[in-house]
Amino acid sequence: MNWLPLYFKPQGQSVLVFGSGDVATRKVRFLQRTEFPITVISIDETAKDRFTEFESVDVIHSTGLDSLSSQLFENVIFAVAASEDHSADVFFAQQARQAGIPVHVAHSIDDSDFLLPAVIDRGPISVAVSSAGQHPTLTRLVRNRIESVLPARLEALAELALRYKDKVREKLSTNNARRAFWERQLEGRVADLVYSGRDEDAERLLLESLDSIASSTQGVGEVYLVGAGPGDPDLLSFRALRLIRQADVVLFDRLVSPQILNLVRQDADMIDVGKRRSHHTMQQESINELLAKLAKQGKRVLRLKGGDPFIFGRGGEEIETLSEHGVPFQVVPGITAAAGCASYSGIPLTHRDHAQSVRFVTGHLKNNSSELDWPSLVAEQQTLVFYMGLVALPQIAEGLVNQGMSQDMPVAVISRGTLPDQRVLISSLSRVAADVTAAELKAPTIIIIGTVVNLHEKLGWQS
Repeated sequence: MNWLPLYFKPQGQSVLVFGSGDVATRKVRFLQRTEFPITVISIDETAKDRFTEFESVDVIHSTGLDSLSSQLFENVIFAVAASEDHSADVFFAQQARQAGIPVHVAHSIDDSDFLLPAVIDRGPISVAVSSAGQHPTLTRLVRNRIESVLPARLEALAELALRYKDKVREKLSTNNARRAFWERQLEGRVADLVYSGRDEDAERLLLESLDSIASSTQGVGEVYLVGAGPGDPDLLSFRALRLIRQADVVLFDRLVSPQILNLVRQDADMIDVGKRRSHHTMQQESINELLAKLAKQGKRVLRLKGGDPFIFGRGGEEIETLSEHGVPFQVVPGITAAAGCASYSGIPLTHRDHAQSVRFVTGHLKNNSSELDWPSLVAEQQTLVFYMGLVALPQIAEGLVNQGMSQDMPVAVISRGTLPDQRVLISSLSRVAADVTAAELKAPTIIIIGTVVNLHEKLGWQS
């Protein structure tokens, strides 16, 4: 590490910025996020007009660099040279150093004593990112990535924690106890309430948790019912990612991709409850009860389901059981397989020229049959999407044709959608069953039926 990250505290000292162009304006805008008084020095007579958008910024016009008074550098903590004239910036930097002031020269690492990093600001929490001036674009990308995973209301959570810091110290005597308490609150239900804008509920729960721990009683945990989407981890929501990383125990299905499971905390307990056709690792009723049991042990339980938990995911049955047991829970939607697979295949599920409606249908019913309301499925300007229909595909095709759907109706069968090894097979109702067998497509698959499938050849951006 060639540069040491430091934070300066404003204590009545000011900052000098030399320049009046776009670069100087950006530096002033950045520095205004702090409480430092800012003075701009410029040899441009019109400089004051450029800085009218900023409050409490003094602009001093100088007739030339040689005329700069040594008094300008008094009570200054650091200076920034950003005139876009390199020789002028270097000369200004030399004068600043002679006065004992460290200086940053824009676009010149070799002439700088320090760098101004990219900053993520969440009130009392801030993160500085720098590539030591070597690659600003990479710095910006890293900053954006960090920004994307920090909740927007992190500042409110930090302020809540600061208000109760002393009270927690009074109640919990050891560092280990305090650390464990804060980890649980800042990654658990209290944080979730703050992020949802329920500050009063969060404060009340924090106090209840503190009293509970201080009296050595075990509180009830919580269950997170989270949709993992169709497979690509980049399609996870910010909320889903946060809950995945804070869970104590995870119950996951077979449709959750390994890439997403790798995001789980290494010390979390992993329980595979995946179900395959005619083979259930654990019966649904047992899964429901296990969720309640683990939460009652005070654990943060993640129920991770492929796609969206409320679309053919039996999520409703699971939270019914939790409600009956009085276990707190929250539901995080995921991108359902139909939407994800269709998007990654270039097949819009609705299109003004093809379909004004879309129907999601399960090809694997509760009674283990594929008896469907066939007449209602055959309609003009409609897209059908079948989940779990690979085994019943011959019966699905036959049933639709028998109700009058054209044998030439386009069909797309998408295997392992959104993942690097995604496969898309385009066929027709009359040929699709044989084509799938010949191509040896494997589950999980989504089946899309309708004229929108014809758009795949033109819009298939992943191919």
